[in-house]
Amino acid sequence: MKHIQRLTAADYDDIFALSQFAFQYTLSKEALEAKKAEAARHVIWGWIEQEKIAAKLHVIPLSSYVYGKQFQMGGISSVATWPEYRRQGMVKHLLKHALTYMKNQGMTISFLHPFSFAFYRKFGFELAFANKTYTIPIEYFKNVERGHGYVRRINNDLTPLQAIYHAYAKRFTGPIVRDDQWWRQRVLNKQGHIAVAYHMGGEAEGYLIYDVKNKQMTIQEIAYRSLNGLQLLMTFISHHDSMAENVQLTVPESDQLSFILDEPTIKQQLIPYFMARVVDVHAFLQVYPFKQQQMKPLALHVTDDFFPYNSGTYILHFQRGSIDITFARKKQTVYSSICLNIQALTTIFLGYKRPSQLYNIGYIEGKKEAIHQLEQIIPDQQTFFPDFF
Repeated sequence: MKHIQRLTAADYDDIFALSQFAFQYTLSKEALEAKKAEAARHVIWGWIEQEKIAAKLHVIPLSSYVYGKQFQMGGISSVATWPEYRRQGMVKHLLKHALTYMKNQGMTISFLHPFSFAFYRKFGFELAFANKTYTIPIEYFKNVERGHGYVRRINNDLTPLQAIYHAYAKRFTGPIVRDDQWWRQRVLNKQGHIAVAYHMGGEAEGYLIYDVKNKQMTIQEIAYRSLNGLQLLMTFISHHDSMAENVQLTVPESDQLSFILDEPTIKQQLIPYFMARVVDVHAFLQVYPFKQQQMKPLALHVTDDFFPYNSGTYILHFQRGSIDITFARKKQTVYSSICLNIQALTTIFLGYKRPSQLYNIGYIEGKKEAIHQLEQIIPDQQTFFPDFF
């Protein structure tokens, strides 16, 4: 489309002028330079009117863990339009252009943080990540069983953090496969302290990135390889009782900390967070880590109104421990069939919701036998997204 152009470093001042206006923040000179350095890894598309940027979005080429396997993911961020150009469909065209670009680049999934869930559902995105936030009196940590080892505060040494993070991240679907640049620009770019828990043998088992201010200890990130690592970190948290009254931390939706603490009556808030969508269904299914089952073929009748490239029938053939996938643009009839849209497919295959849950609310259709069959081949793992863009 002639109005859409890929923007370059020469456009950075205009790009970030629009971001600051749309998202209502002001960048210092140093912060602006940091943003420009981050943007070097972005692919930025702009809608041009009279040689000026009217709207824009950023695609961040990343990889995410899906059941321990790395999938290429396109992160969509900084979607913005100047007010005089709003409600003219520019973002719609930019999103379709971005999806086409991601598909051509082999990015099979896309994540974004929405200003409105209803708005992005029109484009095939669906809620896929929710975070649980705790606010806990610090005294509740005093009686936690002590681990074996010790905790030390460190400087920005990525070696132990990377090893712990990747072991922890593989337990969930969604976390970014962080490189050193991402750590330094997006994780360790805030003021705070880093504490690492070590086993008696010296092996790093967990870490905290945290801050203490106004009688509250805020855990910006927690990750651990083992229960022992978690116990060491919780004991370390309790040692801040002279400085803080409460501890606030964000954890995966399935977190079980309330069972570990003596007193489970703590404030827990579940917050919808990031959305996701499958960009290329066929390519996604071809590399998806199905639970191998020997069963008759299963047909998925998928509709994707915004990106019709994905619409059609995907027949999953299970033979000798492998899965073969055939695609037909027109609906194909087999005994075991399920009808679902791109949002339902995304939430099921990323593991945010089970097929039976969506079936029970009428979000997918099919015979119960087919729903059960789909349940059998989808791995069971919690989604979690500890980053932001």
